[in-house]
Formats: sequence, structure tokens, C-alpha cells
Amino acid sequence: MRPNNMRLAARDLVAVTLSRPPLASVAARRYRAADGVPVVEAVAVEVPVALVYNGVSHAVMMATPQDLEDFALGFSLSEGILRRPGELAETEIVEERQGIEVRMTVDRRRFDLLASRRRNLAGRTGCGICGVDSLEAAVRPLDRLPPAPAPSLSAVRRALAALPAGQAINSQTRSIHAAAWADLDGRIVVLREDVGRHNALDKLIGAMASAGIDRVGGFALITSRCSVEMVQKAAAVGLPTLVAISAPTTLAVELAKECGLRLIAQARPESLTIYAGDSWPESEAP
Repeated sequence: MRPNNMRLAARDLVAVTLSRPPLASVAARRYRAADGVPVVEAVAVEVPVALVYNGVSHAVMMATPQDLEDFALGFSLSEGILRRPGELAETEIVEERQGIEVRMTVDRRRFDLLASRRRNLAGRTGCGICGVDSLEAAVRPLDRLPPAPAPSLSAVRRALAALPAGQAINSQTRSIHAAAWADLDGRIVVLREDVGRHNALDKLIGAMASAGIDRVGGFALITSRCSVEMVQKAAAVGLPTLVAISAPTTLAVELAKECGLRLIAQARPESLTIYAGDSWPESEAP
């Protein structure tokens, strides 16, 4: 078993291996006819992950215990706690009996602003903005995104076709979300998985920030519906295009239009729908 206390610098791209794997084997019984047969199923691991800033717990999210450094940085950036990766000085991952703590040391000015917001999240697998203390905090204002190159229809289709091959955990469990970044040619550059769709996107954002990936030269894909907080997270860190496999909500569409984010949803290889942003030329249309 690995040591209980592990440290890494925020700038380091070193993967931390936790003693809790992202998958577990579970005994079950499968029925195809009248008689059941014993089977062993691969099931996704879900644990409470506390995000702690300068000794103060800010959020507890149910997450997959993998790529937690990316998760911590991406959450911090997408929620506006940090403005840039350099404001995160150190990350310490501590395994406890009840779950995992990700202890971050951040710039004092950013921590003071965080404390003044008095926001305390209690996250669940399907929830991204639980615990906000006012209606105003639920849909925070976003700067309008600058113009950016749009991916071609063929590039989006290429990335969609390649997405399943990169979902290593989901291929075994069929219960894990993914978020990926593809370049303008549709090649997937980085992909992250988690039981929570918001967590998967935060992990992707963190991985991109750590690796210094250009946020303009590509687009993000998510294997979920697109609710407003997914648009908020993408726009907050400057992702210009978001492609969702499932449908969006009304508020997600409204916010995408307001902030200039290109939103493509119900995306399948055979068809997709543009909800916000310019349409493709007729020669390229599905």
C-alpha cells in the first residue's frame, strides 16, 4: 500500500497513485433466463473527496479517486477560486478512512476572496452547484469569450468516433463520464474520466492548465447532458466550443449565447445540433 500522505508541486506533471483504485470487483448474479448465474462485475469506485484551501474545507464532492491533482486545479479555475494555475502553490493528497482530502495551499489574496464568498458546496454525483447561498450565486456573470476558430463538422465527427476508445474505465463499467479536448483536426489530445460529469470536466480543465494546452485551438467534448454549470465551467476558463453527447438545458443555451460559447449538443456521428454559435456552411451541414 502507498504511504498515506503524498505531496506534489502544482507545476509537476507527476501522477499520484492512490491505494484506492478507480475500479472494484463486485460479486453479483446475472439473469438471462429463469436461472441466475454468479458473476463478478467491474464497478466504478466513488468516494468523498474534500477540497481544502489553506486548511479550510470548501467542497466535498463524490468522485472517482483518479487524477485528483487535475480535479483540484480544474475545480479551482472553473469555479473562479483561482485565476491562473500559478496561484496554487502546493497540493497534498491525504487518504483518510472516510475518503480523501486534497489539501491546497493557495495565494493568500485568493483565499481571502474565497472566504468572503462564504460558499460551502456539498456535492453529489449529479450536482454541480449544490450549496450556493443565493440565487445570484447560482448563475454567476461571465465575460464574453473572444472570437476563436470553430471546428469543422468533420473534426467534431472524428473526435466523437474516437471518444469511446479513450474511456478505459467506462469500457469496463458503463457508468463513468468523460471529458476530452480535441484539436481542430478532431484528434483527442487529453481525456479524463469520473463518476461525476462536472468532475470529469474539472479534471480535463486541470490537466490542460498543467500541461499548458492552448484553449483556443480546439474544442471540448463531454459524455453527458449539458446543464448550465457545464457551460459556466467551460466559459470561465476560456474554452470556446463545447460539444455534448446529450441535450442541453434552456439555461445552458441562454448562457452560452450570452457569453459567446459555441454549444453543440445531442452530438452523434450521424447527427448533431448547434444551439449557440454560428452554423456551418450548407456544404458542410449534416
